[in-house]
Amino acid sequence: MNWLASADDLAETLPAAWLVATSEAPRNLDERSRLRRMVGGRVLGRQLGEPVTIAHEPGGRPFIAGRPGLHVSLATRAGIVAVALARGPVGVDVEALSEAPFPLAMLHEAERRSLESLPEAARPLAFARLWAAKEAYVKALGTGFRRAPDSFAVTLDGARFGVDDPSRPAPARGWLRTMHNGGQVTLAAAAISLAE
Repeated sequence: MNWLASADDLAETLPAAWLVATSEAPRNLDERSRLRRMVGGRVLGRQLGEPVTIAHEPGGRPFIAGRPGLHVSLATRAGIVAVALARGPVGVDVEALSEAPFPLAMLHEAERRSLESLPEAARPLAFARLWAAKEAYVKALGTGFRRAPDSFAVTLDGARFGVDDPSRPAPARGWLRTMHNGGQVTLAAAAISLAE
């Protein structure tokens, strides 16, 4: 995965994910959606050398109108817009660290055991990375969380993660990134391309 930090950066190869910091603080889903489309359109237009239209399938999955061989995924959190582009199904997500109680009941049993085995101070980052990976995966599948989050297991492995999904013939692997948005918020990003 090529990680890029500016909407003006061009990816030399795909898959690629842009993590673009903005000064915006969307207050609701409509504002987040508008910000994703605006930044996503700018990133993709620059990468593809022409204006693009981001449309959505009935289930909500974004796609680039008129570009059937390319796949896109978008996410927004704490002023960061994530845009992933690949030649096969792709998912990207960004999660902010939180000290709030984690929804452990929504996790696969192996994920719960893994989190509980960590020192308490390490759990917020591990949970943010884990949840970003789970969300990126279901976005790549095109199901979103209509697919139960506890029906597959994510394993964190440094800058990579693995997905063990009983409904797929082989494990999938994705990429992780940790960043700070202006020194205020620590964020965990995850991206996966199912064509890899």
